[in-house]
Amino acid sequence: MRIAAAYEPESGTIFQHFGRTEYFKLYEVEDNQIVSSQVISSNGTGHGALAGLLADQKIDLLICGGIGGGAQSALEEAGISLCSGAQGDADQAAEAYLKGELSSAGATCDHHHEEGHSCGHHEDGHSCGEGCHGGCGSNHSITGRNVGKTCRTHYRGTFNDGTQFDSSYDRGEPLEFVCGAGMMIKGFDSAVADMEPGQIVDIHLMPEEAYGMPDPNAIFTVEIAQLPGAENLEAGQQVYLTNQYGQPFPVKVTAKDDTSITFDANHEMAGKELNFRIELVEVK
Repeated sequence: MRIAAAYEPESGTIFQHFGRTEYFKLYEVEDNQIVSSQVISSNGTGHGALAGLLADQKIDLLICGGIGGGAQSALEEAGISLCSGAQGDADQAAEAYLKGELSSAGATCDHHHEEGHSCGHHEDGHSCGEGCHGGCGSNHSITGRNVGKTCRTHYRGTFNDGTQFDSSYDRGEPLEFVCGAGMMIKGFDSAVADMEPGQIVDIHLMPEEAYGMPDPNAIFTVEIAQLPGAENLEAGQQVYLTNQYGQPFPVKVTAKDDTSITFDANHEMAGKELNFRIELVEVK
């Protein structure tokens, strides 16, 4: 059996954004024991092709942090089992899996807001999805010549006032994804579905075609005393919580007083109209 863990080599921990994984730690398992390991680079492989990279390495199981539904489907098609929602030391996570102590959270961009929250993985700046366009595993049916194909696009995203919120041009690297696989928001996916390489389009998306409208039920308040670690948080921070099933989901701290803290689990782009200039660079 061969296990791969999305890997952060500097800390030795599970990397939390599968689509941006630069390194994997591979474990060779015999008789339910790890007998060897090695670290490999993804060599800049885009998140639409990571499943293929792991398949080439004959991986049976992937251990990772957050992952969207599209990437999960790609792994399933490649015959690779998934254990997502893992955190902390990669070696310990692999050992825990072999002992039956690690279970999968599934597509961890699907939020579950239930009682039993605990505070974990406190890091600033996390958001759900890949860049500003991760589809969070949303399921939507589209048609077009590029559906099911790996597309590489440059794009620039702006709000209605002209403020830019994201740009692949600034990063110098096109975004790669499988069109129609749920890796992107619906409106972006639909626009690319019938484009030709070299074509540039400008689109305007209402919230329903992007990240939806804010859900008031996704805003909740808990007692600080019942949430270990909450005393160290401040309003404006973006962190991960875990629900009673151990599934992580991202939230933003919106308010805090001496006894309670309020979180908003809506996507930061929820309710916003978005504009994109999209250039289709390549279709594979």
